[in-house]
Amino acid sequence: MWLNLAKCITCQQVKAEHQAPAGKLRPLSIPEWKWEITMDFIVGLPRTLRKHDAIWVIVDRLTKSAHFLPIRQGDSLDKLAELYVAEIVRLHGVPVSIVSDRDPRFTSRFWGSLQRALGTKLHFSTAFHPQTDGQSERTIQTLEDMMRACTMEFKGNWDDHLPLMEFAYNNSFHSSISMAPYEALYGRRCRSPVCWDIEGLQQLEGPELVQETVKKIQIVKKCLKAAQDRRKSYVDKHRREMEYEVGDKVFLKVSPWKGILRFGRQGKLSPRYIGPYEIIERIGPLAYRLALPMELLQIYDVFHVSLLRRYRSHPSHVIREPEIEISEELTYMENQRRFWIEV
Repeated sequence: MWLNLAKCITCQQVKAEHQAPAGKLRPLSIPEWKWEITMDFIVGLPRTLRKHDAIWVIVDRLTKSAHFLPIRQGDSLDKLAELYVAEIVRLHGVPVSIVSDRDPRFTSRFWGSLQRALGTKLHFSTAFHPQTDGQSERTIQTLEDMMRACTMEFKGNWDDHLPLMEFAYNNSFHSSISMAPYEALYGRRCRSPVCWDIEGLQQLEGPELVQETVKKIQIVKKCLKAAQDRRKSYVDKHRREMEYEVGDKVFLKVSPWKGILRFGRQGKLSPRYIGPYEIIERIGPLAYRLALPMELLQIYDVFHVSLLRRYRSHPSHVIREPEIEISEELTYMENQRRFWIEV
């Protein structure tokens, strides 16, 4: 009886998962040098007098230094490319790699062609798994808090305060690297207004500055490795190993798709999982490519293991696909951040 319950296809699709999430933590490798970057957008901001309503957040994975670029949500890819060259390439050179979510602007043919021409490798998160770009997410949370504070304190347009927010962020102590991003990037502390009246600051020149910068980077990499190890140890206590083989069939978790998929008249009572779908390729240790039906061809077909549930087959099963529709408003952007400020 219990065996039959475990293989009941309805039970497999509707029952909540009470086990620890699948997939041990696999941190991104620590960069060898500066400006291998992550990027994301904050959208839905109040429109300013300069017509800005979004922020492009770009963060160096090694030093944690960041640029906050005010943009218009409708800016063309040409405009974003010009801004990228002017504000990132001009100051830091061409990044070795970029980690981002699957925003249509980043997955477009134009953006891919531009980065290939520059010699930059693009790395995208799997579908509905923004933790891949967790660094940008954490930076955005910090920036949102700063924006709320500045708007409440100073009023006015948020883009008036954005340069000082960037300055404050880059000169604040970052626990994972045990120093401020500015210090990690330039090898010395920033001379800020609070210390302009202090005399006797040590001056570093020539070889000394190079040696000090290299020393700082070595410290940063050591601190990042220690921080990654601590986080992996903590996260893995609440995770379990789960592996599948090519040819296995799995169900796909629905909850991250809310607002994207429509399930006929079922609404909130729609199944927790859809499928089963066949695994056609393993992508790295924690992601799998699925053979999705025609209705889901607009969705990227690689998923993190935590979004999958093993299908337990039984001869009595009759597989019926639910009435699935892709939202007509689908562009589509995964985990796109929207932010409101009361003014």
